[in-house]
Amino acid sequence: MSTKKKKSVFVGMSGGVDSSVAALLLKKQGYDVTGVFIKCYNIDGCAERDAEDARRVAEQIGIPFYVFDFEKEYKKKVVDYMIEGYRAGLTPNPDVMCNREIKFGLFLKRALSLGADYVATGHYVKLVEKPLSLKIAKDKNKDQSYFLWTLTQKELKHCLFPLGDIVKPEVRKIAKKAGLTTAEKKDSQGICFLGMFDVKDFLKKHIKTKKGMVIDTNGRAIGEHDGAALYTIGQRHGFRLSAKMSSATKPHYVASKDAKKNILVVAEGNENPALFRKEVELVGINLLLPVKTGMNVMARVRYRQPLSPAKLVISGTKTSPKYKLGFKKPQKFVAEGQSAVFYKTGGGLVGGGIIV
Repeated sequence: MSTKKKKSVFVGMSGGVDSSVAALLLKKQGYDVTGVFIKCYNIDGCAERDAEDARRVAEQIGIPFYVFDFEKEYKKKVVDYMIEGYRAGLTPNPDVMCNREIKFGLFLKRALSLGADYVATGHYVKLVEKPLSLKIAKDKNKDQSYFLWTLTQKELKHCLFPLGDIVKPEVRKIAKKAGLTTAEKKDSQGICFLGMFDVKDFLKKHIKTKKGMVIDTNGRAIGEHDGAALYTIGQRHGFRLSAKMSSATKPHYVASKDAKKNILVVAEGNENPALFRKEVELVGINLLLPVKTGMNVMARVRYRQPLSPAKLVISGTKTSPKYKLGFKKPQKFVAEGQSAVFYKTGGGLVGGGIIV
């Protein structure tokens, strides 16, 4: 047996089919596999069921299984981050933060301290070795590289992504052939670990809000909302327009918001110019590949959004650079606090940042 086949890997098993198959494939490849369910802050009660599903699959595969309890840390690093982001008028991305702080932060650190050489997950993304970086998965409909832009070579050298070259139907097929109990389990649609819930109802419990004005792009008061912090860019529902406005116009969408003044600005019609931005400024940049100003990239400002041609513009100084993405075509529903992620034309992940 080669040295590689003796390597130890801890697989984050969520109780879903993807991580189940990831664990199965790694065992078949000869790794010493341990399954781990990461217990985090959960709202809808699905965590116990998911943990049991993960345990059953580990038993079927014939691997050790443990539960790592990161509930307190998740509450602090992900949930509180999300709440504070909305309170500040942003649209935070808890899935990105979960990957950075929990899966490839605390979980990776714990696994390595227990003797693991690697951690693995059921993410759809390719790991590229030279240079060590990430690339869009074979299954472009399931690709999750957008959520992994904060990872660095320090983490990636200890990561495995077994599903990078497999499409979802094939994953289901592998699980079914192996008789895994998760083979037909539906994919989770909720926020990482938190589960399925109404974000607005959740935020109302944590953010003190008050009703405020809805204004149009000309500054005219045309309705009322429940608190600017509860809304995100592009949202069409949840605010109330005057009877005259709601009956005589096209649908309105949130174009911007002012959390301090508690005002929502809405634009009429889904092709309204106020809903588009041609340039975005980024902070908190992480780069996996070398860059230079004026570099042509393919970028997205939302998950599942088609990649769009853009130029990466770098200004400022070497010690304090500033980054902007200038898009060839204006991008719709750009929300401050969300991630902008950019790639080489071949799908290699160059890096990402937070939109401001």
